[in-house]
Amino acid sequence: MAQKIRHVLGLSGGKDSSALAAYMRDRVPEMEYFFSDTGKELQETYDFLDRLEAFLGKPIVRLNMNADSNSNRDFDHWLTVYGGLLPSSQIRWCTVNLKIRPFEEYIGEDKAYHYIAIRADEDRVGYKPPSISSLHNIEPKYPFKEDGITKEDVYRILEESGLGLPDYYKWRTRSGCYFCFFQRKSEWVGLLEQHPDLFELAKGYEKFNPETGERFTWCQGESLEELSQPERIAEIKANTEKAMASKKAAKPNRRLIEILTDVLDDEDDEEPCLPCHK
Repeated sequence: MAQKIRHVLGLSGGKDSSALAAYMRDRVPEMEYFFSDTGKELQETYDFLDRLEAFLGKPIVRLNMNADSNSNRDFDHWLTVYGGLLPSSQIRWCTVNLKIRPFEEYIGEDKAYHYIAIRADEDRVGYKPPSISSLHNIEPKYPFKEDGITKEDVYRILEESGLGLPDYYKWRTRSGCYFCFFQRKSEWVGLLEQHPDLFELAKGYEKFNPETGERFTWCQGESLEELSQPERIAEIKANTEKAMASKKAAKPNRRLIEILTDVLDDEDDEEPCLPCHK
């Protein structure tokens, strides 16, 4: 019996993977779409996935949250396993356990072509373990790179499809958990203003050891309690507004999201995890 061959595309809730799904819809009709749910996503992400699901005309499989799955374990489960250690850019246990392993379990031993939304205009490692998977039965494919699709094309695809951008792009430029440690300071302010309840939940994960002085915080060198002080919020917003005005003056015809992306990348351009932010 011939080995089963599958075509799969992982969605993060971000613009690139969503545009790739729209781009591939009629090119690979047998495509499977999946989303690895951490249980800590923004409601805007879920709303956009519902919109995308309707456009694609087929279900987006939600990994981790399926009742019959062995990987039905959310962020809080793994936080307990790791003894309360918050993930960081040095220790990305969340990506491994909530994105990569559920994906590998979903594929199993099947031969699979995995479609990845790395664009032609970006220089990024796309399929290097543990970025996605080390399984030999999974072969990466890069349609955007092969077809010369750039960031401008991604915006065009989303606009022409009627999908547009998720609502969270008004204040953050990356998908992922609402408390992702890759968020920039102004994005934390955005979370505080847009979802104060989630900001408070994120604060609850931070820990302080009065005996040793150790601080376990989402932001390096600053707790969310410190960041949420009125004078600090005003400082962060003023810096962002000044930088955006400068970027807009330099290139006035660009989209607001492009200007915001440039400003935030200037603040911190550390490369986030590929499965979470594409």
